[in-house]
Amino acid sequence: MRKVLMLTLIIGLFSNLFGQSKKNSSESSNKQELRLEFNVMNNISLEKCEKYENSKRYELVENGVYLDSKDDSLDKYRMTISYELESDETNNQYPLEDILDKYLLHVSDFYKTTPNESTKKFKIELAGDLKGISTAKREIIGKKIFNREYIGTDGKVYVDLIIE
Repeated sequence: MRKVLMLTLIIGLFSNLFGQSKKNSSESSNKQELRLEFNVMNNISLEKCEKYENSKRYELVENGVYLDSKDDSLDKYRMTISYELESDETNNQYPLEDILDKYLLHVSDFYKTTPNESTKKFKIELAGDLKGISTAKREIIGKKIFNREYIGTDGKVYVDLIIE
């Protein structure tokens, strides 16, 4: 897809050089080629897992956030979420990968979920420091999250993480 976008931008550049109006070139590349939404994560909610009932290992810090006493690193805080991914058959690691990067988190556990043909349901445990986990919880629970392409000031196509 990125190759198609780059080719479109190059063709638009040549069109500008050889007489086609800038307005047509700009409209076609922005309205027809940029992807406004793909791989949508929605129905994001906090989950409570049975393993958190082990008070010798896990301590409730705030609603949905637990301290893992067996973890000596700074990333000893845990939060389990579930979400649905409406995939457009592109790389399914996004937007989750961007969320992990934004809040400096990692996936510390995966849970089995019931398959559904229309959507893909996931349940994962996220780990990180308290600030990252708390901020992520506040900013993503109940939201719709996806990636959107845009053209930067340098004319290149970039992807942005959108949380609504």
